[in-house]
Amino acid sequence: MADITLSSAVRANLNTLQSTAQFMSDVQNKLATGKKVNSALDNPNSFFTASGLTSRANDLSTLLDDMGQSTQTLKAADQGISSITKLVESAKAKANQALQTQSQYERKQFAAQYNDLLTQIEDLAKDSGYKGKNLLAGEGNDLRTIFNEDSTSKLDIEAVDYTDTALSTGLNLSDLAEGEGASASLQLQGGKTVITLQDSGGSALNTSSTLSDSTLISTTQSLSFVNDTATNPAVLSGGVSSTASVQDLVDGLNAIAGVRAEFDNGTGELTIYSDEDFYIGGNGSATTSFAGTLVDATAFSSTTDALINSGSFSVGDTLTLTDGNGYELGSFEVEDDSTVDDLENFINDFNGVSADFDTGSGRITITSETDLSLTSDNDDFASSGFTANTTGIGISAISDSGFATDTDINRTVDRLNTALSNLRTQASSFGTNLSIVENRQDFTKNLINTLEEGAGKLTLADTNEEGANLLALQTRQSLASTSLSFAAQADQNVLRLF
Repeated sequence: MADITLSSAVRANLNTLQSTAQFMSDVQNKLATGKKVNSALDNPNSFFTASGLTSRANDLSTLLDDMGQSTQTLKAADQGISSITKLVESAKAKANQALQTQSQYERKQFAAQYNDLLTQIEDLAKDSGYKGKNLLAGEGNDLRTIFNEDSTSKLDIEAVDYTDTALSTGLNLSDLAEGEGASASLQLQGGKTVITLQDSGGSALNTSSTLSDSTLISTTQSLSFVNDTATNPAVLSGGVSSTASVQDLVDGLNAIAGVRAEFDNGTGELTIYSDEDFYIGGNGSATTSFAGTLVDATAFSSTTDALINSGSFSVGDTLTLTDGNGYELGSFEVEDDSTVDDLENFINDFNGVSADFDTGSGRITITSETDLSLTSDNDDFASSGFTANTTGIGISAISDSGFATDTDINRTVDRLNTALSNLRTQASSFGTNLSIVENRQDFTKNLINTLEEGAGKLTLADTNEEGANLLALQTRQSLASTSLSFAAQADQNVLRLF
């Protein structure tokens, strides 16, 4: 190609076309990329400055994603605290309900429900995590949020532990004792005998008659009350002389624990009931039975046995079930046809109490989930060995529930109030941290935009300007092509000479 010689006009036009083509290529590249600086060759200062700005924007964009995850972690913890607060309020409501009743059984049920709520609180705390981070699960779950590229700006959020409500550094709410019941038994036994007191004429004595008026008693006799259960029968305290009245004898018998006497003025019949083997001794002797008056006390063997066949019961007696707080569960009035089955059903009517009668031993066993007492207005109730039992049958539970007393409940309410206060404080703390992270998110977004905008001002092309440049270059190219054609035609005119 070096041997080819172009005229100056053609060469000038050719150089112009080549230059224009190069300019058009540059402009088209700017329009295609949208940048006026695509490499360090275009503008080293602008290129490297923009690269620094873009790199920082990219770093901040990564941190922005981490901030977003921190925000979600905080929101999960805040939602957990909100739900836990509702459960603690429910637990407080249970405690207040327990205060409204004196029934130990009902309080025991409220204590169990309270414990169920604490279990739900722990489970809810365990489920309040986000992507493996749980601010309510304590150690190992602290959250660090970084705000700048060199990690000098950061926020550390300390986790709390609500997964164990008993922790003193957490809610400090321990499970309540639900209590363990116990049982006690009552021996049901008795017997009776009937003595007919008549005078020599066959007429029945009355309560005002003198005992010596009876054909059974001489004027020199005295009567004693004898415990026949002993190996050597012993005379019990008391006794009457032959000069005493029938009423004195009845009163003397009724004064003995576990013994009941009834006298019929119409028939002269003296009926004696006793919980233990018992008889009336003649002339104060413990070995001489008066008129064969032995009362053979045997254990009740059927649920149909009448209660009044025992010295512990009489018609009109009122039996009362009361728990350890003095709360009366109910009462039962003994009637002449009341049976063991009636007593058993009465006890079984109440929640947390059951009764079981053993026909073999004649014992009725009462089982209660709480402290309980079965008492009677009859002093002879549950007497044993001719000794009165004025306190009736008492059951002391192995352990009481955590809501057994008002003091226990009020102590729990105080702890619940403290827990609620701690929850609100912690919610406020998480809320403040969330506000900080969200504020830094907004700031970082705006800063990224600022950095990218600054980089763009250094590298982005003005498409309007470059479009105009391309149009001008296209016009220039067209004119250069025409000029080249003219120059070529001038060289061709020389050929016409030949």
